[in-house]
Amino acid sequence: MLPRTGLPANAPRATIATMTTIRESTEADWPRVWALFRLAAAGGDVFAYDESTTEETARKLWFDPPAACFVCEVEGAFAGTYYVRPNQPGRGGHVANAGYIVEPAFRGRGLAVTMCAHSLEAARQRGFTAMQFNFVVSTNAAAVRAWERCGFAVVGRLPGAYRHKELGFVDALVVHRVL
Repeated sequence: MLPRTGLPANAPRATIATMTTIRESTEADWPRVWALFRLAAAGGDVFAYDESTTEETARKLWFDPPAACFVCEVEGAFAGTYYVRPNQPGRGGHVANAGYIVEPAFRGRGLAVTMCAHSLEAARQRGFTAMQFNFVVSTNAAAVRAWERCGFAVVGRLPGAYRHKELGFVDALVVHRVL
């Protein structure tokens, strides 16, 4: 039986729905991940990183250990990516952190929720006991709804912490859930 927001514990590669697959990334995936990262960062409305973020910085965050990077494909096309990694080192290392990006052409199909469900199971398999997102832009209503749907609760609000490209200073949310 599938958990409400997860996959079977023994599913290293999972088909989420017809023709939608999430798999661990390979080195060959990095150029597509990097291009999507740059697009999201330049948007200025959902991502803490901005257009000045270097490829080296992005790769350390998203792709290189201790991060585990995954890609989402729909009918064989690159549709998105996520990473899961420790939220903090040492005594905070039992809590996972993750980040998600969906290709613009694939938005509105529930892929963020699909990737989040997959990441929750990937985090469990790696021994994490909880997951926390440190900086969810409060005006990103789709993300806030997606994370709530995946069982996350807002545990903190950082007033004016995000410099939105169009709206100026808006709040950032800290969300958390136990795995």
